[in-house]
Amino acid sequence: MCGIAGIVALSANAPSPSRRALLRMTGALAHRGPDERGLYRDQRAGLAHARLSIIDIAGGQQPLSDPGGPAWIVFNGEIFNYVELREQLISLGHRFRTRSDTEVVIQAYRAWGEAAFERMNGQWALAIWDASAGRLVLSRDRTGICPLYICNHQGQLYFASEIKAIFAADPAIPRAFDPAGIDQTFTFWSTVPPQSVFQGITEIEPGHVRSYVRGAVRDRAFWTPCYATRSDDHRVSSAGCNDDVIDSVRSALEAATALRMVRSDVPVGSYLSGGLDSSLVAALGSRFAGRRFQTFSVRFSDAEYDETSYQRLMARTIASEHHELMVSRQDIAEVFPKVIYHTERPILRTAPAPLFLLSKLVRERGIKVVLTGEGADEMFAGYDVFREGKIRRFWGRQPASTRRAALLSRLYPYISRSPVHMQAIALKFFGHGISAPDAPGFAHSPRWRSTSAIKRLFSADMRAATSRADPVTELLDRLPPDFSRWTPLAQDQYLETKTLLAGYLLSSQGDRMLMAHSVEGRFPFLDDDVVELANSLPDACKLRILDEKHVLKRVTQSQVPPEIVTRKKQPYRTPNALCFVDRDAPPYVDEALSSASVRAANIFDPVAVERLRTKCQAHAHAGDGDLSNFDNMALVGVLSTQLLFQQFVADRQEAPHRLELSVDVDHQDVPGVYA
Repeated sequence: MCGIAGIVALSANAPSPSRRALLRMTGALAHRGPDERGLYRDQRAGLAHARLSIIDIAGGQQPLSDPGGPAWIVFNGEIFNYVELREQLISLGHRFRTRSDTEVVIQAYRAWGEAAFERMNGQWALAIWDASAGRLVLSRDRTGICPLYICNHQGQLYFASEIKAIFAADPAIPRAFDPAGIDQTFTFWSTVPPQSVFQGITEIEPGHVRSYVRGAVRDRAFWTPCYATRSDDHRVSSAGCNDDVIDSVRSALEAATALRMVRSDVPVGSYLSGGLDSSLVAALGSRFAGRRFQTFSVRFSDAEYDETSYQRLMARTIASEHHELMVSRQDIAEVFPKVIYHTERPILRTAPAPLFLLSKLVRERGIKVVLTGEGADEMFAGYDVFREGKIRRFWGRQPASTRRAALLSRLYPYISRSPVHMQAIALKFFGHGISAPDAPGFAHSPRWRSTSAIKRLFSADMRAATSRADPVTELLDRLPPDFSRWTPLAQDQYLETKTLLAGYLLSSQGDRMLMAHSVEGRFPFLDDDVVELANSLPDACKLRILDEKHVLKRVTQSQVPPEIVTRKKQPYRTPNALCFVDRDAPPYVDEALSSASVRAANIFDPVAVERLRTKCQAHAHAGDGDLSNFDNMALVGVLSTQLLFQQFVADRQEAPHRLELSVDVDHQDVPGVYA
């Protein structure tokens, strides 16, 4: 993947894009594209690109022009079916100068307009500028793998892969937190696109295309998820997950993985967590590697989180060249400020930090591209929230039943302080709203409510600013028209994908941690064909009674050791607040959580933060185990927000702008078409 940026004048009164500003934007994205940099500029628009060269290394420089017209493109991502699209375009009379997927995209746009995006199977964020028509087109892939932000400031539209590039373009662009974005974060764990945590900056929604032309702005979805309905599921679920379904899922995953292996001019490795998803991806990837396959794993000095034995078992099974990284609490604390610089948002877990360190190891071993198992839990119902929802709906049909409530004990076997081990607390937590099992958001409401408890730490000003609207109500008021027709599991999958997939999993843990060290992630479980197939499956194929990802386990049986297939699910977890309250915690923690710093950011109440920190320190020094879920989320959330304030609001460091360019096109003497 790469980094893209640009500035477009939206009116005749707006100034032409500054070359210096475009170079600063490119400099701020240098980690996304260290191989080459390019610039295009005319009187109205400027495009900038930082390249991580993966396909057509010699000929894929950007910005790239359309040989058949005046359009230019900057592109971040990969189109995995670009070879097939290229053949279709050649049959229509198109001729190509490069072997890059970027040129396929711009020629596909010339041939089919915005309908081209519906034909593309891949991951992308892109901008196409047609100077003769005065049209800017922005597009983002279906599930939001690649990020794309925009800011409208003083008649100019700024866009970039990361917010830091927009801030680097012009010091006059306001820097302040948006209360709505903070409110969403401390409800859902993430903002929900188009919302961001910064005022005046929004995110292009996944699966959307936005155009600016002659004073008009149009934003539409070129793809929307579609799931099996209640009536569909009733008709097919009795047949169960038959062999034809197993074969279809296996074939789709094999094809998706093969594309992500062979459509690359550099070696592709794989992450290996020791769980079912990454093990299957690594097994499939090794079949198409064509050379010694490299796998990469994180180990933890805290035994509760470590999965080394399963990782090594899978590495031996596929005979990969395996690399391990041991991570301690101190390691997480040390790199946490860098992690927040790249997430560009508060986070409530330290989970991205080990992945930041792992991508560094990947790059040091000479690998630019890795496969990962992200997306499997969303597409095939692997998360505990789906099992929670099924148990709670079953309980909700007979709320007085103690036997039905007892099924909660089957949840969270991997957590030392599992909420279901404390029966009275579990009944109260999971029993809230139990009498309305058909309500939208029913399965997620306990999590949203527990996360929202952190808002008790908000400052008076932030409480007032966030009291005008409820993020949950706003989310549920914008549900798709077919939502009520979908099965309960499908509804839960949609909400999980909507709130966490692009905003947290693919951003904070995925793209940002990978690209921090110039590594591209590829996600076979988010292949278009795999997603469509998974969404069409009956619930019983995905969640069979309480057996999560049932169909994947059937697919995996012949390729992954039984010890991994049959093991109890253990999601990727890391030590959290304890990383920052040990006696040897880094000095930045004291600074970020000091009363003066907390008061300056004005997101949290200084007294409440100090009380929380003191409690966590006392607990840690007593050595009596992990902290509560609330304390973990709260301390990490407060610390990450404070670091974000220091790095992006209070500090205004200038990005480098003296850069060597591989593409440098300046058409300032060519008039643009203004709105």
